[in-house]
Amino acid sequence: MTNFNRESLPEILYRIGDLADRTGMDCYLVGGYVRDILLRRPCKDIDIMVIGDPVPFARTVLDKLKGRNFVLFERFRTAQVELSDPSAGTLKLELVGARKESYNPDSRKPITLVGTLEDDLSRRDFTINALAIALNGEKRNRFVDLFHGREDLSARILRTPLDPLQTFSDDPLRMMRAARFAAQLDFNLLPEVLEAMKIMRERISIVSRERVSHEFFKIMQAARPSKGLVILHETGLLKEIIPEIAAMAGIEQVDGLRHKDTLYHTFQVIDNVALHSDNLWLRTAALLHDIGKPATKRFNRTAGWTFHGHDAVGTRIAAKIFTSLRWPLDNLEYVQKLIRLHHRPIPLSKDEITDAAVRRLMFDAGEDLQDLMNLCRADVTSKNPAKVARIMKNFNHVEEKITQVSEKDLLAKWRPPISGEDIMATLGLPEGKLVGMIKKRMENAVIDGLIPYDRDAALRYIQEAYNEMTSESGNPS
Repeated sequence: MTNFNRESLPEILYRIGDLADRTGMDCYLVGGYVRDILLRRPCKDIDIMVIGDPVPFARTVLDKLKGRNFVLFERFRTAQVELSDPSAGTLKLELVGARKESYNPDSRKPITLVGTLEDDLSRRDFTINALAIALNGEKRNRFVDLFHGREDLSARILRTPLDPLQTFSDDPLRMMRAARFAAQLDFNLLPEVLEAMKIMRERISIVSRERVSHEFFKIMQAARPSKGLVILHETGLLKEIIPEIAAMAGIEQVDGLRHKDTLYHTFQVIDNVALHSDNLWLRTAALLHDIGKPATKRFNRTAGWTFHGHDAVGTRIAAKIFTSLRWPLDNLEYVQKLIRLHHRPIPLSKDEITDAAVRRLMFDAGEDLQDLMNLCRADVTSKNPAKVARIMKNFNHVEEKITQVSEKDLLAKWRPPISGEDIMATLGLPEGKLVGMIKKRMENAVIDGLIPYDRDAALRYIQEAYNEMTSESGNPS
């Protein structure tokens, strides 16, 4: 054991140590908070471990230190409480008792027994999370590092305290956490850890979709998501959790013509997006933008490899993935829109493209136009500098056209000049299909430049359109 610099810890934690002394309990700061202190990463979620029953002690902390938002998890004998520290602000603490665990092969939920400090640290997922700092008076600030976690932090490697096969068999979600920590911390997995993940990959099926997705999204939110995504792919976990994405891997060659590896291209696109945006759903759109390519891949001796319609197919596959993994459906429409439109901007760089075509893109993209352009720029992953320069020049030209058109008719965040309610009120129509048809014709007329972006002009147009539809059919409804 070695000592820790007291100034690195909030003072309130030592008050908890004082309370532990009064109750005769050994008390330690453990887990990710210790890791993040050593890595100088921000963290306000703190795990406190005591040797004994943590619930009475948690109530003492709540009472003596003026805690709030107390939550008790009776089954696991753990408690959560919020405390205020003069310098660190609000801290969220989880108080747990040292325990040892055993597992049923069909479940990742442990059977827990009261354990020792060594029992508790050995059950942790990785050595870098199996560190502890004593908070009691006599031992205060002493490091406990039974599995060389600090050495692994310095070497930037991930290893398990026990045999990785046992660690991942006990709780398969730890395999997802391995990829997540590698991406978040830019650490490397030891070969035996990677090998164990390959062997145990099918056990991820016993973990709920929600928990898997939670870890997956943490990978996607890392500074360089591809590091974790590559680990998922190379260990076979990606195929287990999202086989549609894993299917993008590989290169085929016919008559000397081959296509690029869509999966690794996708990983690069995600990293490119991550350089400029923290938007998880824009990153998710990058993940899925080419998801329809495996299903639409064809070889033509004249045209070479083609993927016609992969954008439309991709929107359907995206819906399937969202549903299967229980991703929030509120974000599906946004992701599908970017998948559907990601090939639209580049053709607009041609000089002969009309204002109407630019308006159409702006109308279809709506308030997500800038995200679409960011995705399209990120989609350029060629290693040919001249090609990249040419494509980026085209993008700049498209953006100039968008700016010109938006300045002319205020379409940057396009909204129809009149609403469906306006149409019903003006024409005396009930809500229904006819109102939608008239509204669509009016919108197209504005986009195509047939009428100006003006409320009065739009009202005149819908009256004319209604009269025309009435005269053509005699009964437009």
